[in-house]
Amino acid sequence: MKTITDERSHLLKWTFLCLKYFLIVIFGFAIAYMMSISFGVLHLAAMLLPLVGSWFWRVGILLLCLLALAVILESLR
Repeated sequence: MKTITDERSHLLKWTFLCLKYFLIVIFGFAIAYMMSISFGVLHLAAMLLPLVGSWFWRVGILLLCLLALAVILESLR
């Protein structure tokens, strides 16, 4: 009888973990933005949105490239 083992590479596991936390952070910022609208402090959120948005794009693109690399290396293996 064969046992099922998780033979994914460490890069793929690490990439999925980073992607999971990245999506949780985006969801958290979306909730905080909606709460700032409801409490009337939209001017503070609007000030921070360009700065945070530029970082989200950069980290998102980096994670997508890392995911593509991990998938390619896993398929070659």
